[in-house]
Amino acid sequence: MRVGVLTGGGDCPGLNAVIRAVVRRGVADYGFEFVGFRDGWKGPLEGLTMDLDIDTVRGVLPRGGTILGSSRTNPIKVDGGVEKITANLADLGVDALIAIGGEDTLGVATALTQLGFPVVGVPKTIDNDLSGTDYTFGFDTAVTIATEAMDRLHTTAESHHRILICEVMGRHAGWIALHSGMAGGANAILIPEVPFDMDEVVGWVNSRFETNYAPIICVAEGALPKDGNLITKDTTLDAFGHVKLSGIGEWLAGALEAHTGHEARTTVLGHVQRGGSPTAFDRVLATRFGLNAIESVKDRAWGTMVGLRGTDIVRVPLQEATGTLKTVPIERYREATAFFG
Repeated sequence: MRVGVLTGGGDCPGLNAVIRAVVRRGVADYGFEFVGFRDGWKGPLEGLTMDLDIDTVRGVLPRGGTILGSSRTNPIKVDGGVEKITANLADLGVDALIAIGGEDTLGVATALTQLGFPVVGVPKTIDNDLSGTDYTFGFDTAVTIATEAMDRLHTTAESHHRILICEVMGRHAGWIALHSGMAGGANAILIPEVPFDMDEVVGWVNSRFETNYAPIICVAEGALPKDGNLITKDTTLDAFGHVKLSGIGEWLAGALEAHTGHEARTTVLGHVQRGGSPTAFDRVLATRFGLNAIESVKDRAWGTMVGLRGTDIVRVPLQEATGTLKTVPIERYREATAFFG
């Protein structure tokens, strides 16, 4: 069997571990042949390929990013794009495809399965917002990086008696902010799921200063004030219709200075969160996903995605993964509020 592999969407620590596991088991145990598609869905859309064998994946386990490259190409927005992909895959003799990506990438994979092409999905997103799996690889790395940043921000905040705001990724789901904010001892955590009251945030900040400590606020890029609008870089959209976020931290700093009289500074972690080497947890999870993805191909379990349930790797329908975004439950957020202020 000749199996294609692609990685789509934003790069993510652990992608190479998945590719390595897929190829190592597929070649050694089943005698499969592999072809790598370059730059996400652009690869099968334009026929951009690279060799993918055991030599190619040697030594990539601790490496960040993706050796296949990635992009936000959306073939659904291209006239006849999905049909062109199926034709190109047939011309290249590809019998099945493993698509590694988030909601958008797996949405295209779902469209392919509906046309009858054999696809298996692997969930990837640092935001941890995909349904059908308890955790996605890359999330633990992002949380670890954000936690370390807040550990460092505490000392400079207290030295200068400043409000320090740490802006992390999280467009519609605040999992990174929630976990890193709790682990990093933030005095307020603002997430997209719960619009924040500015007066309440001011109260938390003033309360912190009254105890002779400086406040740290962790805010997800998609957080927004009650009766306010989403803060965006500009009005342009990517191929999947997403606006460019980031800016809520600076907006919040200005508002807090005006309301409290204390100086406020913002640190935007941005792409730092998803760059570099994956944590041990993410390496293991990504490896297990890869091993089980190639098992799904061997079993011809088309139209499924591998996912983590408890400590087990399971197969779930691709539509389950992309149908509903996994957001932070209100009860989980309420746990964190015990430490606000």
